[in-house]
Amino acid sequence: EGMVLSGMGAVLGFLIAVAGTRFLASLDAVSVPMLSTVRIDPAALAFTLLTAVATGVLFGLVPALQMNALGMNETLKSGGRGSGRGQRHNALRGALAVSEIAMACVLVVGAGLLIRSLIRVLDLNLGFQPEDTATLRIDPGTRFKNAAQQNASLSDALHRVRAIPGIRSAGITDVLPLGGDRGWGVGVKGELYDRYHNHDAFVRIVTDGYFESIGIRLKAGRLLTEKDDATGKPVIVINETFARKIAPDGKAVGKVVLKASGDEREVVGVVGDVRHEALEKESGEEMYIPMRQTGDYGAVDLVVRSEMSTAQLAPALRAALRPLDSGISVMAIRTVQQLVDKAVSPRRFTVFLLSGFTLFALILASLGIYGVISYSVSQRTQEIGIRMAIGASARDVQRDILLQTLRLAAMGLGIGTAASWLLTRVIGGLLFGVSPTDPATFGIMLVVLTAVAAIAGYLPARRASRIDPMAALRVS
Repeated sequence: EGMVLSGMGAVLGFLIAVAGTRFLASLDAVSVPMLSTVRIDPAALAFTLLTAVATGVLFGLVPALQMNALGMNETLKSGGRGSGRGQRHNALRGALAVSEIAMACVLVVGAGLLIRSLIRVLDLNLGFQPEDTATLRIDPGTRFKNAAQQNASLSDALHRVRAIPGIRSAGITDVLPLGGDRGWGVGVKGELYDRYHNHDAFVRIVTDGYFESIGIRLKAGRLLTEKDDATGKPVIVINETFARKIAPDGKAVGKVVLKASGDEREVVGVVGDVRHEALEKESGEEMYIPMRQTGDYGAVDLVVRSEMSTAQLAPALRAALRPLDSGISVMAIRTVQQLVDKAVSPRRFTVFLLSGFTLFALILASLGIYGVISYSVSQRTQEIGIRMAIGASARDVQRDILLQTLRLAAMGLGIGTAASWLLTRVIGGLLFGVSPTDPATFGIMLVVLTAVAAIAGYLPARRASRIDPMAALRVS
């Protein structure tokens, strides 16, 4: 009987696993290495079958051996008429329910911590505004003889895009937020710095209109303009973190930044910090160099802010850039929000998986409690009938059954809380802005599992309160 039950469970679990892995492999919005190759392989199938056989043998053999070891007289002495197979059996069933609750505690706390951490990440100030913003990858190619021709071609592309009705702003960058980084060693004129650098700053090559399009706020000075070209004065825009480093007094505008090669650029503006590397990482020192004053870039991204949908925007952009196809190749359009979603997708994927495991654990815990209490009620039918015959009310019976349920739940919660307190430190590296011992998460876990236990115990308690005393006393 144990083998049949475990085999049926294994088949059902295997079918769920096949469907689940196919669903996970089809997720395009999740950036997890080799996720699309996830399959149920022979080793996993063999492990499932072995587990099913071992479970069936273990949990089928132990009760069978106990029945052989206990004689009828001992069983009657241990349990009394209608009270089941004795206290040892009741204790074993109770221990299973307690262990299920304890394991559910660990999973609920783990999922709760990761969910709260994900919420904290999503609430972060990114430093830019991804809403209503789309990007289009542009490769200038190699046909241009010099940087001036390449810059002129990109300027032409910008003018054509800005002429499209519905486009509010457009700019070009060599590095999008959350899309990679490169750094330069620089110093500041007037500081004591070594031959190479005082500051290791992330550099972005951008055009005018980029800050307005991506939604980066100006804090001081001015933004880049179309006049910041090769004939103009070398300038640079820096972020707040860099500005605080070189000018604690708040007067960074006007400072001169130097490269190791001796090139000098005057700071003309300060903009807000942007989380370029990862959502969880604070911004470092950043500087924005006018694209028309350098040729130090390859493929770039056109960034546009528009109220049009992607479906409307894509053909309009391609039509505007079609005359430049001979020198510029245009790749797929995507929204900036997709970049943010992709950056947060590994964390969201972990939360999704653990939440699924937690849901299964809650179901198993509730079924375990229901099974233990329901079996106990069925074995105590005569006892309950006698109690009701001598005056116990239906409410009294329900209260006693629920108290039995909550005692099991309390033991499981006590063990599970202690285990969770110790084990959650293992996932500390996955958390952001949440302590592994977050009181709110532990409190929610206690409330959820207490509610699950109460519901699981209420159904057999309600059935027990409806027992007909006369019918129960006639049971032989």
